Amino acid sequence: MNEFVKYAGVLVLLIGVLILAVPALTGGMTNTLLLTGLGVILLGYIGHIVINKKAE
Repeated sequence: MNEFVKYAGVLVLLIGVLILAVPALTGGMTNTLLLTGLGVILLGYIGHIVINKKAE
């Protein structure tokens, strides 16, 4: 379980990338999707840093 928590930030980052990639491939880009994807990517990035600092 500890290994999963260690990589939770990376998983959130990948979810954000999927949020951006799917509409880009289908042609349905909107500002809401772009901002949502950016927010999820930033949340995953910050979460990854915080989680790894606590794991040390």
